[in-house]
Amino acid sequence: MRCLVALWVAIASPAVLPAQQGFTNAFPPEEFARRRAKVMGSVGDGVAILQGTTERPGESPLRQSNQFFYVTGVVEPRALLIIDGRARRSTLFLLPNTPQRESQIGPFLGVNDASVRVTGLDAIAPRDSFGVALARIAADGRDIHTPFRPEVLGSESAGDVRNHGRATKDDPWDGRGSREEAFIAHLKEASPRSVIRDLDPILDTLRAVKSPREVAVIREATRLAGLGIMEVMRDAKPGMYEYELQAAAEYVYKRGGAFGESYFPLIADGPNMPMGWYHQGRALLKSGDLVQFDWAPDIANYTSDVTRVFPASGKFTARQREYYTIYLRLYQALMASIRVHVTGREIMDSAVVKMDRIVAGYRFSDPAIRRAADAFVAMYRRNPDGTGLRAVLGHSVGMEVHDVRNPTTTLEPGYIFTIEPQMTMEGGELSVRLEDMILMTETGYENLSSFVPVEIGDIERLMAKRGLAAGAIAAGTLGVPRRVLPRP
Repeated sequence: MRCLVALWVAIASPAVLPAQQGFTNAFPPEEFARRRAKVMGSVGDGVAILQGTTERPGESPLRQSNQFFYVTGVVEPRALLIIDGRARRSTLFLLPNTPQRESQIGPFLGVNDASVRVTGLDAIAPRDSFGVALARIAADGRDIHTPFRPEVLGSESAGDVRNHGRATKDDPWDGRGSREEAFIAHLKEASPRSVIRDLDPILDTLRAVKSPREVAVIREATRLAGLGIMEVMRDAKPGMYEYELQAAAEYVYKRGGAFGESYFPLIADGPNMPMGWYHQGRALLKSGDLVQFDWAPDIANYTSDVTRVFPASGKFTARQREYYTIYLRLYQALMASIRVHVTGREIMDSAVVKMDRIVAGYRFSDPAIRRAADAFVAMYRRNPDGTGLRAVLGHSVGMEVHDVRNPTTTLEPGYIFTIEPQMTMEGGELSVRLEDMILMTETGYENLSSFVPVEIGDIERLMAKRGLAAGAIAAGTLGVPRRVLPRP
């Protein structure tokens, strides 16, 4: 997914899914207990208090906010949580069980011993008893840590909700504050002697380094993303619309167990490719155009982010081949420079040396392509005075597609990020952007999306195969009239 954020095999194979009856089945209770224990160690004698998201106002499934989910795995509306650093105890407060809701969606968490065992929490209490528990904290004037930034839900990242909240608050015809601001105000009123501290930095530091179980879920999201892109390559042909490519990938994602999407599909044909956030999806694929596909699923509240470029007709033209090849070699030079325990600046400095050598030895037929390659390399050079950056390496990926930032200046094991540099010719005639998921390990890194073709020969061989739509048409089972739909 296009963003300049500072660095900081079968479809039907089973995948973990977030339970909608109260507690996820993505991880066992001990995974969340381990996270809460680390929070306890960070808040010391204080407490951490979190509020879960609300019920949805419309007919859409409940997805828990990321910070609350991270420490509980609980998928219940308007839940409250107290993590007590002094008592080393976590208590969940829930709305009362209603027979009507249970009859509609099935059993869900309640205030009982069975729910305590399922979640691994120390206690579950009625939500209307939260005030009594808070009064005990207030009597001692203990520090209270709670998230300050707005909650992040599906297909969102912290930067998105922060900017939206700021714009809403600054709007002279709106001016609303966030739920978090209202909650903090209530906490201050109920516990005036307590110092209210921001919990987000503590949780973000924990979230930045992924556990083996988190890596497994992100790996699955990436596997599905790659399979979806490969199906799109097989399906694509001139005369299709961009939204039809989305349909092929969505089938793969849903068949593989995706709960939702990591972000809206960025599918761009030809002239739309230089626009990093293009997502209209209504353009017609034309022979001779390149197509960029950037979309990934959400698996159990975890995301992925993979991008590939391919020719609409299944064959690169000679000009496209020259342009794509030099981009790919420069991209691979950047990839080959990634090392564990080093900074992003060190990686880019190393990559520039390799890139200069590649450009010097490449046979360019068009000065415009050479200028695009030179401009691409220049992005990664230090400024002439040795200060500042002209480019960034990529962005973190985890529960959010633009996840919490790396807490260290170096790349350490367990950190997951993408690289996604774009090379666009003057005037926008040609533009290419690839993106891969990088997991830092003890010895280097693993490219989680390396199985998705990037070499021209591999792409063309894959595109020569029949895709889902062609198979359905041949079987006479598609039956859906194709027409241009109005833009929303």
